[in-house]
This record gives sequence, C-alpha cells and structure tokens, in this order.
Amino acid sequence: MSPHKAPDSSRRSDRSRRAIHDAALALVGEVGYARTTIEGIAARAGVGKQTIYRWWPSKAAVLMDAFLDMNARQAEGVEEAGADGGYGIPDTGDLAADLRLVLRATVDELNDPATEAPTRALAAEGIIDPALGAQFVENLLEPQLQLYVTRLRAAQEAGEVRADIDPRIALELLVAPLTHRWLLRTLPLTHAYADAVVDHTLRGLFDRP
Repeated sequence: MSPHKAPDSSRRSDRSRRAIHDAALALVGEVGYARTTIEGIAARAGVGKQTIYRWWPSKAAVLMDAFLDMNARQAEGVEEAGADGGYGIPDTGDLAADLRLVLRATVDELNDPATEAPTRALAAEGIIDPALGAQFVENLLEPQLQLYVTRLRAAQEAGEVRADIDPRIALELLVAPLTHRWLLRTLPLTHAYADAVVDHTLRGLFDRP
C-alpha cells in the first residue's frame, strides 16, 4: 500500500487566492465597489472571512491584487499568442498605425464590463488612499506607460519624431484624453475618438521639413 500523501497546501492556497480574486472582480462588476464586502467575497469564493484577512488588510487590497493578477494573466496570454513572445506596442515602422492599434485596444479594455468597474473603483479609492494610489500607479499604470516611452524613443531614433520631444509628456497627450473622457463620461469613448487623438497628437510630434 502506498504511503498517504499529504495535501499540497501551496496548491490549495493558490486555488483559494484565485477564487478570491475572481469573486472580488465579479462582485464589483455586479453590485459595485461600495456594496462589495469581505463577507460577500468570502461567500462567493467559498472560503472563510479570516482567510481573506490573513492575506489582505482590506477589500481595496483584495481588489488591487485581483486586478494585478488579471492583468498579468492577460499579458501572459498576449506573449504566448505573439510570434516573437514580445509584449509591448508594435513597431511596424508606421508610428501612427501602431498608436491607433494600441489606443483602440485601450478603448476596448476601458469599455469592457469585466474591467471597467474594478478599474473605476481602484482609481477612485486611490484618490482617497494615497498608499493604494501609489501601488496602483507603480504596479499597473507605470509598466504600461513605459511601453509608450519605448515606442516613442524608437520613433525618435528613426528620425520620425522630433528629437526634442519628451516621450513622457508625449504619451500623456495620447493617454490622458481617453482617460478623461472615460472617467468623466463626457462623451462616448470610441475607436474614432482614439484615431482622432493620435492624429491630433502626431501633428505636433512629427519631424517635418
């Protein structure tokens, strides 16, 4: 008779964490951040409330961790699907086309019901909680913004964009209008708007004779 094999606690913990992540994201999407509770997350995930408090100090921390995990999984999926395994803004030699592609994808992500509610919740909570806001920027926003910096610097090196352009400011000309329209719901966030933002921005960035 084979010896009794002890349960793998690390695998059990991973399953519990994933269940908690999925429950937090689902509840925020269904009932909103204000009505989402630790008790509700625990019930949806099938774990005890104390299990959640052992790993996270608040529901905001749970949601942050869940959102970062979701983004990591999406990035892994993009890398696995890519021919070269790379993850970033494409460099086809046509900066305008590359930026339109990425900003259109951003529009789709912001309008996706699965990500819209948790993103809004984290953005709002980050204003109230500076520590959470700093974590949101450092772990989620900054890595994405650096992709723009890399692509814009490549365009500078190719002589397509003016050498005196600050890539950090330039990327904000692209990203900020989408964020403003999405956060404040001033007007619909569409692919056509993303294309217009790219066109308007590049008029000031291109190196023209």
